[in-house]
Amino acid sequence: MVEIRQIYSGEEKVLGHVMWNAIHSEASLYSEAQRTAWLAAPPEGPAWIRKLEAQKVWVAVVGASPVGFVTLATGGYIDLAFVRSEAQGQGVFSALLVALEETAHARKHPRLWTHASLMAEPAFAARGFHVTRRETVMRADQTLARAEMEKVLP
Repeated sequence: MVEIRQIYSGEEKVLGHVMWNAIHSEASLYSEAQRTAWLAAPPEGPAWIRKLEAQKVWVAVVGASPVGFVTLATGGYIDLAFVRSEAQGQGVFSALLVALEETAHARKHPRLWTHASLMAEPAFAARGFHVTRRETVMRADQTLARAEMEKVLP
């Protein structure tokens, strides 16, 4: 059973490892070089803590372990959305998005939007997001394809 809750103080390092695991899992549409350019090591430290503190953060927990998280920044922007590889395909992402959408609706955001990786695009599409444009970004010496996606809220 998945529990969705807010981030606990001091949990930032664990979430950095969730992010790293999701990006570096075996089942990826990105090469190893692209994944390393995207995120060479799990984020941690003061800058990572500040980034998470500046956003609303939901954490998915199975047992006592965080297995995923999602963040909502200003303007309805979903900045981060990651699920550990072993928890993917189990409804974790959908549960996180339900919690995020409830808050966005209460805050009267007209839409949610994100820059989705090739791996995350199908999960966002399954939750009613559509591609508004495709783009590539440079990370280190690698080009990464991604999609800008949005969902208009009722």
